[in-house]
Amino acid sequence: MAGTGRAFAPAHITGFFEIHENNDPRRKGSTGCGIVLNGGVETTVKPCKTGDRTVVTLNGSETEAMTTHTVVKMLTDIPVMVESTTDIPVGCGFGASGAGALGTAYALNQALSLDLTANQLAETAHVAEVTNRSGLGDVAAQSHSGIVIRTGPGAPGYGKLDRISAGDYRFFCIVLGEISTRSVLEDMHMVEQINSAGRSALKALLKKPSLENFMALSRDFAVDTGLLSSRALDVVEAVEAAGGMASQAMLGDTVFAFPRDGRDGIENEVHETLSGFGDVLEYNISSCGPKLVQGY
Repeated sequence: MAGTGRAFAPAHITGFFEIHENNDPRRKGSTGCGIVLNGGVETTVKPCKTGDRTVVTLNGSETEAMTTHTVVKMLTDIPVMVESTTDIPVGCGFGASGAGALGTAYALNQALSLDLTANQLAETAHVAEVTNRSGLGDVAAQSHSGIVIRTGPGAPGYGKLDRISAGDYRFFCIVLGEISTRSVLEDMHMVEQINSAGRSALKALLKKPSLENFMALSRDFAVDTGLLSSRALDVVEAVEAAGGMASQAMLGDTVFAFPRDGRDGIENEVHETLSGFGDVLEYNISSCGPKLVQGY
């Protein structure tokens, strides 16, 4: 019997990556490393009472959300209402598309009693992402927690993951603008640069898997690929002068910063530095992946 389902899926910021093409969308994806954050997307799914089409809304407004629509089509032929709310920016490198797709899969599984496993739900969201070219590795990371190293491409159950051992660190973010993931992935010259830099960064990270090395390699990747915008470079250099480490989220015109040694003085200085460029968003490293939300 159909009911209502509600789920949360976390944000994910990628520091660097390499693209891996494959005719099987379950094996297509990316390797690299990124941070799963405690912010994200909460999604409620319920069968439509009227109408014969699935409707997806984001923060109260109907949205195209092709990746989420694909998830619904893959799991059911029943028209549903998908209502998502987010505390992360959309289209700015926080993996909002993947979080929306993953949360929808979890909520739909609950609402329609589909009895699918976590890997099956994540596989559905991953396939929807790569099919719509809205992302490559976010869903795999968002299915877990912490600082996730993607050592093998593909959906959960196909790709390979590891983690950097790290505590509950705080990250500061500032959004400068949007970057179209699809436009970058369809630029073959850019893809060659990304793959070369991403492959080197992953090898270097595995030799020294630390948060500080991840941040340094992410910065180098952003510079070497040419993806780092001039304004983002200004922000990164200002953070470094304040004693922090910073890079640009992939793929988005967003700078994420880490107060290097965690001292309150450094945190305050990094925060104050970022505030000179715009509104500062604060997140912690997530300790959990997607989950059902009770109490609706």
